[in-house]
Amino acid sequence: MNNTSFRDPSGFIFERDGVFYRQINKAYKDDYEHFVSSGLYDTLLSKGLILSHEEVDLDIFKNNNFYKFIKPKQLKYISYPYEWSFSALKDVALLTLEIQKTALKYNMSLKDASAYNVQFLDAKPVFIDTLSFEKLNVNNPWVAYGQFCRHFLAPLALMSYSDIRLNKLLVTNIDGIPLDLAAQLLPKRARLNFGVLTHIFMHSASQKRHEADNSKNGKTNFSKFAFEALIDSLESCVKSLKFPKIFTEWGRYYENTNYTEKSFLQKKKIISDFIDKVNPKTLCDLGANRGDFSQISATKGIDTIAFDIDPVAVEDCYLNIKKNNQKRLLPLIQDFTNPSPAIGFANLERKSFCSRFCCDMVMALALIHHLAISNNLPFKNIATFFRGFGDYLVIEFVPKSDSKVQCLLSTREDIFDNYTMQDFESAFCEYYRVIEKVNIEDSQRILYLMKGK
Repeated sequence: MNNTSFRDPSGFIFERDGVFYRQINKAYKDDYEHFVSSGLYDTLLSKGLILSHEEVDLDIFKNNNFYKFIKPKQLKYISYPYEWSFSALKDVALLTLEIQKTALKYNMSLKDASAYNVQFLDAKPVFIDTLSFEKLNVNNPWVAYGQFCRHFLAPLALMSYSDIRLNKLLVTNIDGIPLDLAAQLLPKRARLNFGVLTHIFMHSASQKRHEADNSKNGKTNFSKFAFEALIDSLESCVKSLKFPKIFTEWGRYYENTNYTEKSFLQKKKIISDFIDKVNPKTLCDLGANRGDFSQISATKGIDTIAFDIDPVAVEDCYLNIKKNNQKRLLPLIQDFTNPSPAIGFANLERKSFCSRFCCDMVMALALIHHLAISNNLPFKNIATFFRGFGDYLVIEFVPKSDSKVQCLLSTREDIFDNYTMQDFESAFCEYYRVIEKVNIEDSQRILYLMKGK
């Protein structure tokens, strides 16, 4: 059984020979058959809203709970909500609501509204949990309402009104940000947004009242019309939340670069040539900023993940991908000095960054000085870290004489006697062999193509 699905009595995910399958349990038989026979699955699939699957017969032991095996379309990468940009999380929220609205037309409903039920395929969000649908019960309000607010409205509102970095609260709150916490952290002006007022502040206050008097919500005549009105209200609230007007150092990096136009274009050509030499199927760009260089591999049809610590840069990259309908590039937020940890029960429900991402080629451009000087990381530790992601490495060495490095050193003592090209090559050559080394024109920087030993 996969550790991400052990809580669900309807079924579970498991792996066999490197392929992921899902067992559907007998307890979910009626809901699954209605999900398929009603036409809901086909409708969602035709709209590109849900991950496709096929029913399969596996020659393995079938336990007493077994009803059916399905094989979903396989995903190359798994990412988590606290790694998504603001607009990516917003798109996932709107996808979830669109699926719920569609399900109501087939007398079905989502029994959970977890952000983890969605992944990105061809750079677009797609629902992956086939077992999240149940037959509609109009006697009860939407059972997943609270979870939707915790997983989507709370982080989006906090990012919009308080601080764009507050989606990181999802790391320590695996079932979404508690609404009472969100209400405390949101500024008073957030109450002017009627949706936020209703679904966060008033919802939180209602929860506290019910906890105080130990009351339980009894069955009510919650009509389909009321259900649809609730979904419309949530949708309007999500759409009303905007990316805050903020500026960060790295979000505006290319407005103040020390590259000449000639050196910038040459750097792109060198990287393109390196990629062509290796011809990888997958590539991870570490420290990608807005994804200018990630686009080189993506336009060659290579599945590319662009990581950066700056939420503004990642947001810009995501919006640019949507605008240009780029299908091979996914930008994610990641701090390489403190990568996403393994979380959940026994630290097994959500895997760590280092255990999820592996590729044929790694790029680390204009990153080494930030890791080595800003964060005091020895070259050897950096080389070991990079080597764990893939066999090939494209890395840019930025010497201490470079203006960007001098900027880093302007606010601290220069204790980095070992920050030299010779020390860099010595440390990295313990784990890689250098295939090619090219100086960037009109620059002191050097690009390396390396292969892991």
